[in-house]
Formats: sequence, structure tokens, C-alpha cells
Amino acid sequence: MKKFEENIRRVEPYVPGEQPAGSNIIKLNTNESPFAPSTMVQMAIASMMPEDLRKYPDPEAKALVKEIASYYDVDESKVFVGVGSDDILGMSFLTFFNSDKPVLFPDITYSFYDVWAELYGIKYEKIPLTDEFEIDPKKYKKENGGIVFANPNAPTGIALPKAQVEEIIAANPDSVVIVDEAYIDFGGETVLDLIDKYENLLVVRTFSKSRALAGMRVGYAFGSETLINALKDVKFSYNSYTLNVAAIRGAKAAIKDDEYFRNLVDEITKTREETKMTLKKMGFDVLPSATNFLFAKHESMDAKDIYEKLKEKDIYIRYFDKPRIDNYIRITIGTKEQMNALVMALEDIIK
Repeated sequence: MKKFEENIRRVEPYVPGEQPAGSNIIKLNTNESPFAPSTMVQMAIASMMPEDLRKYPDPEAKALVKEIASYYDVDESKVFVGVGSDDILGMSFLTFFNSDKPVLFPDITYSFYDVWAELYGIKYEKIPLTDEFEIDPKKYKKENGGIVFANPNAPTGIALPKAQVEEIIAANPDSVVIVDEAYIDFGGETVLDLIDKYENLLVVRTFSKSRALAGMRVGYAFGSETLINALKDVKFSYNSYTLNVAAIRGAKAAIKDDEYFRNLVDEITKTREETKMTLKKMGFDVLPSATNFLFAKHESMDAKDIYEKLKEKDIYIRYFDKPRIDNYIRITIGTKEQMNALVMALEDIIK
């Protein structure tokens, strides 16, 4: 190792799902929406003028904050936006987890959490899910420097009831509790209405899944003025310009087209349940899902083999080579046509 390399920070990076190129690929591995954004979104972006791109965007994205606050009936002072929920979550780790006590999060969850903790030198402890892959609130009633968990959880898809989420929040008044609600629009109970009751609660969401804007990277969060102001202080000390003009306009339009949003969510959840029943008939054990994906294992075939054989057929799903879940596959819900193609391919592979 060269001398200068001794001072380079080294972390094991987060590994996202593959982004294969090609026109005949069925991509069911990154939980993107299978549908295009609303036509209102497309029109909002298409109507942009060259002059709109000449100047820096509003660093606070006030127009989008106002739209989000109005839609969810929340005061604007309690809304924060960022470049996808990842940007907000990463900034939240940097902002709120400065204790010498460990941050708590599940052992099976969004795999970016431990990456951020390692990157920022934050102590952490992984709390095991139950044998049924559920979060146990009792295990979070211990000394800690903060708590973060996804609800519904990923990659399992299981949602913790609101009462149990509140049990965790109420038991930890001296720590910031972050509830990552990236998939809440597909099921589960939100705790958004608890931000006025608990000043230490931050609820984080994204436009990437249910509003079909993964390519624009728009995230948002709700919390007390204390938490939101703290996030802003860190943001403006790190990178004052985040969301670009197109992202702000597209996200505003997505919020306005509520009918399209609700129809899209309904279509995906309906297809999810139909696919779940079909997979069960094929010998899969499928966990209950409140998301836009399914987490399943087959009764006799190895998960990695299924993943690789589907890939040979240009169908991409997600496989995690990790303890406890290395015999499960995660399948994003696509269009009905895509799911029918998946089922046909699985029948061929299993047979």
C-alpha cells in the first residue's frame, strides 16, 4: 500500500440491483414502477424553457415543499426534501446519530443503513427480526443513540402495525427515531400523524416507487421543526443545491395528479396479490407483503438457481447472498404481462 492510501476512507459500498441494457428485458429487481409517470409530469417537464435551466434551482425547493405540505395537510416547516430518500436518510445519519451509543436497526432491512453507519463512523447494532421476519418492538427498548427501520420492511415486505411502531417511538424519547416509509403507499399504516405527538420522530418517503419517478430522484421527510431545521443546517453546510428544476416541477405535477397516483397503486397491489396466489400454487412460500414486491422461497429449488436461470431468460429479480435470507428471492411487481411472463418462465425452470 502506498503511503497516501493509508489515509483513504474505505467502506464496503451499497450494491444496488443490476441495471441491464436491452429492449427485451423484464426488469423486476429494483422495485421501480412498471408504469410511466403521469402525463401531467411529462407535460410539466416538456414545458420547461432554456431559461429555466440557466439559473440555480431554489435550494429549499419551496414550491415542492408547499405542494407536499398541502397534500398531506402538514405545516411547511415540518417538510424536508432531498435527492431521493437515500439522500435524506444519509443526511439524517450524519445529522442525528452523533451519540457514543449504538444506533439500532434490524438485521434484515435496507442494506444502506450499515453502509452509512460505517461511512460516518457511527456505532450500530443489528437487532434480529423474529423467526417470522417481523420487527419485535421489545428489542428496541434498550439504550441507544438512535433508531431507524423501514416500515413496511425491505426486502421482506412485512409491515409493522402502527401501534407497535408507536411503541418503539414512545419507548425512546431521548433518541431520534427514523421510520423509512418508502413503500407505505402500497400497504401498512403510516405514522405521519404522530410527528406532532413525538418531536423525535422523522418519517421519510420517496417519489421513486408509488409515483413512478425513480429516474428523477425525489425524496421527502416529515418531522418536528427541530428535526427539519437541523437537517437544513447540515444540508446547507454540505450541498445547498440538491433537487434540480426538472425534479421539482415533475414532483409537483405528480402530487397534483392524485387520481393517476391512486390508480397506479391500486393496479400494482392488485397484481401483487394475484401473483402471490399463483406463486403459492407453484410451491413458493411467499411472505405477506405491503409493498410493490414479493419475498419468496421455493419448497424444493434453490433461490440462487432460480435467480440465475431467470437471468438467462432476460428476467431480472433480486437475490441476496446474506444470512437467513439466502434462499429467498425478491420480485418487483411489474405489469400483468410481465408477471405472466415471469410465471411462465418459473414453470419452465421448476419443471
